[in-house]
Amino acid sequence: MELTDLHRLLEDYFTAHRCEILKNQHGVLTVQLTEEMDKTLMNRPFYWHFVKSSGNQGEPMKLTLITNPVKRDEYGEWIHFGSPRLQQIFNHLKQKEKYIHLFQQIETVDNTALFPWLLINIKISYEGKQMKNELFSIGLNLINGEMKTDMMHSLQQLSLIKTIPDYCYTLSPLITVSSGFIRIEKVIDQYIEKQPHTWAEEAIQTMEEEIKMINRFFTDEEDEAFREKETKDLKKRYAPRIVYEVVNGGLIYLAEDFNKNI
Repeated sequence: MELTDLHRLLEDYFTAHRCEILKNQHGVLTVQLTEEMDKTLMNRPFYWHFVKSSGNQGEPMKLTLITNPVKRDEYGEWIHFGSPRLQQIFNHLKQKEKYIHLFQQIETVDNTALFPWLLINIKISYEGKQMKNELFSIGLNLINGEMKTDMMHSLQQLSLIKTIPDYCYTLSPLITVSSGFIRIEKVIDQYIEKQPHTWAEEAIQTMEEEIKMINRFFTDEEDEAFREKETKDLKKRYAPRIVYEVVNGGLIYLAEDFNKNI
């Protein structure tokens, strides 16, 4: 994932959970957590138990996250793929918000149609000698098949609610959710096919070189079990593979011109 994508993911995540952004520049993000988000992320159950039992409100913490490696020595928490904090955020999304169902808040006195959009946030992991991750947020209009990338960022510009607004009605999807997901998968497959795959070639080369080295140094018959185990471990460590993981998604009903001013 590019640094800008990771930073935007964090912006969207905290904004969606009503956390005030206090600082946001040069890959450093400081947010004022809400009570709910403090309880979710900061692991202070005894603090919250104490303040609630004593009748007090409690003070949620501020959290500073750094996505820019140049700034990683500054005050704050360096966050990247593989870091416990980012895994914690992904787990929260998967456990609490795996599937969402929302409507765009619009003010109207006329009957207004809302179009169904399938939202899918997918993490793609390239695993081999080194690991690389990318996050895709894709929206698919289930009426006309229009597809929009960076969908979460677009949705953050809108007011979304859990109940349909007055004078609005929803259009029934012409494309099923399962068919829509297949379309999104095909787009991601096409994207991956166009990417350079030197990372996979390098992983295979390293794996083959290390297997040859093991076979060269451990030639005795009694070493056969060791060779098989080491070869299996090397293949597990270096064999290139690409893994998709749905972080979360949902069905969002939006006005026809929702992205006109975004």
